[in-house]
This record gives sequence, C-alpha cells and structure tokens, in this order.
Amino acid sequence: MLRTVDVRLDDGRVLRAYDSGADAAARLVLMWHHGSPQTGAPLAPVLAAAAARGIRVLSYARPAYGGSTPQPGRDVASAAADAAAVAEAFGVARFAAMGASGGGPHALAGAALLPDRVTAVVTLAAIAPWTDAFDWFDGMQAPGGLRAAMDGREARAGYAETEEFDPEQFLPADFAALDGPWSALGDDVARSAQFGPDGLIDDDVAFAKPWGFELEAVRAPVLLVQGEGDRVVPRRHASWMLGRLPRATLWMRLDDGHVSVLDTVPDAMDWLLERGS
Repeated sequence: MLRTVDVRLDDGRVLRAYDSGADAAARLVLMWHHGSPQTGAPLAPVLAAAAARGIRVLSYARPAYGGSTPQPGRDVASAAADAAAVAEAFGVARFAAMGASGGGPHALAGAALLPDRVTAVVTLAAIAPWTDAFDWFDGMQAPGGLRAAMDGREARAGYAETEEFDPEQFLPADFAALDGPWSALGDDVARSAQFGPDGLIDDDVAFAKPWGFELEAVRAPVLLVQGEGDRVVPRRHASWMLGRLPRATLWMRLDDGHVSVLDTVPDAMDWLLERGS
C-alpha cells in the first residue's frame, strides 16, 4: 500500500512524500521525480512495473506541488537536498533515480550532488540546461512558458494567467497513451490544478536559469530516453546532454512523442537493475 508522509525539513518547509512500501527483499530503491505539472504521487504504471520487479518506489512533490511548501527562487540543484531528506525519512541510504519530463533535471541534480547516494539515473523526455550552443527552443510547439521564464518569475507568473494547453504539442501516439496505459498521467495532471500554478512556474524559471551544477559532474550512469517526434522537449536536448554526461546512454524512440515515450519505463527499470544498488 502506498504510504504518504509529510517530511518536515530543517528550514521549516514540508515535502509531501510517498513510499510504495519498505521491503527488506527489494532489489532496488527508486526515487521517482514527477513531471511538470503533477501532484508528486507515483503513477500507477510506474508502481505496477516496479512491483513486478521487486523495486521499492519513493517520490515527493516538489515545492508548491501536491501539498509541499512553496519555495520561490529555487533552482534545479535544490532538489538534491530535498531528495536526500525524503530518502532519510524513509530510512534509505542509496537509491536510483528516474525523472520524466520536468522531473529529469531534478533526477540529474541528485546524481551530481549526491554522488555517494544516487547509483544511476534514467531521464525520459527531459529538458536540457539552457545553452546558446544550439537553438534551445527549436522544435518546441508551445515554448511560451519557458520564453517568459527567461525574463524571471514575475514574467512567467504573468504568462500563466492566460496560458492554455496547445494540443499540437502531442503526437497521435501521445494521445493514445493518455487514453490507454498512461491515463493515470492525465488524471494526475488534472488533480494537480487544485494546488495552483506556482509549482510549474517555479520549475520553468529554474529550467531557464543556471541549474546549480554542471552535467559533467554527474558521474553515475545515465540513461536518456527520448522520443524522436517530441514537440514539448525536442530531440536535440537529449543528444546535447549525451555529449556532456560522462557515462550516458541514449535510447532514441523513433515513433514516440512526449507521453508515449513513457512506455519504456519497464525496460528502463530493467536497465537500472542491471547496474545494481
């Protein structure tokens, strides 16, 4: 049974955290980093794939998401200390990390800044750090939020007042995934609305400024999973990170977009298991 715990931090903040269950026989502990926006609760397909493999799943809502205390001005690197606090609250010393979409950078933060704790990382459709080495926005169907974030939090918050979802961001395969095996994702995004837009605003601002660590500092093995047709986070982001992460592997999924690429979660878990705990 999924356990929910409010983890109280030294700075007075609270992180709403989740644990799929302490099992001494678990083959691996996996920290799941949610996308933007979501509630932070691990999705049913993630839990099912993990249970089938004897993997224990931890997750938490980033600040301002899903019942966690807001932290305006946070950077991507701040996720490392939060992940460590969640792991400690559940009595976990070492863990692998997996992050989808906006969760990917935060999974990498833990690997860069907690090298003795994070054993390996998987990112799925993850955005790259801002760079002028290539056109960071090229191929994004709806880059308005991130463009506004480049001008700071006030600008991004102003954009949120009129922001609307552009369905052209998704391929037919993405909509099929949302209608089928990943319907839990759409449901969770809808639930996240009750907590307001601040989590997404702060994520975008964090993505558009220096992350607080360099990709070259990630010494753990990293698997980058990317949809060739992704119109939310274009394929160039994954290929650029591949050249900078010291121990990275790229799975480019030729028929996938931003959501359908999540079908690789079971295989990605197998990849993590092969690298041990």
